[in-house]
Amino acid sequence: MLAALAALLLYNVLVPAPHPLTTREVNDAIAQALASATPPPAFSARVYQVIQPSLVLIQTQAPGANGKVEEGLGSGVVIDDFGDILTSLHVVTKAVDIRVTFADGTQSSAEVIAAQPENDIAVLRASQPPALLVPATLGNPNAMRVGDETFAVGHPFGLYGSMSAGVISGFDRSFQPANSDQRLQGLIQIDAAVNPGNSGGPLLNRDGQVIGIVVGIVNPTEQDVFIGIGFAVPINVAGGAAGLPPY
Repeated sequence: MLAALAALLLYNVLVPAPHPLTTREVNDAIAQALASATPPPAFSARVYQVIQPSLVLIQTQAPGANGKVEEGLGSGVVIDDFGDILTSLHVVTKAVDIRVTFADGTQSSAEVIAAQPENDIAVLRASQPPALLVPATLGNPNAMRVGDETFAVGHPFGLYGSMSAGVISGFDRSFQPANSDQRLQGLIQIDAAVNPGNSGGPLLNRDGQVIGIVVGIVNPTEQDVFIGIGFAVPINVAGGAAGLPPY
């Protein structure tokens, strides 16, 4: 017993007691614990980071009534290394001047180089694209299901780079845009908010891949007010206008 007591006393002498923590050390420990517990960014934030370098603002001028010039705007997305831009045909129909602004601020005139009137799709080519182009990654709309998350990014009412989120509400829908004799077929129905200026912008999956091109909204009041029903042309259809292979 004496030996055990001696060993205990010797241990207490040789091994000092732990020093009390300072306030700073406690705060640092709490900060580290909170940092390790911080959740990753939301899917929507990551989707936006992926697509933002590929976004394009489209501004047009067209002849109007009484000799006036009508100005319009829409959205587009870079789809290849040439800087070709996929958008909605109605955004540039009748335009005598098309100006595009890339994500880095580069501005250029552009022209329509291909079109799919039956799908309301056009391909634009800028005369002076930026030196660094970031084409969007294209996804497979056939892999999507009703209820899957979707994200629409564009420039509604000229508000650059706006994003909305929703779900796929249905497939293979038909829709006849206002002031058009063409009824569009095989559309993706979405409930992500889209408004004037969103037309031609990308519809994205949760990986930031383009699965469609926004072409319109149901507009029963004729006030261009979103009521929860929007439409997009599947990218495997729209991409055909740019010569992209089907998949």
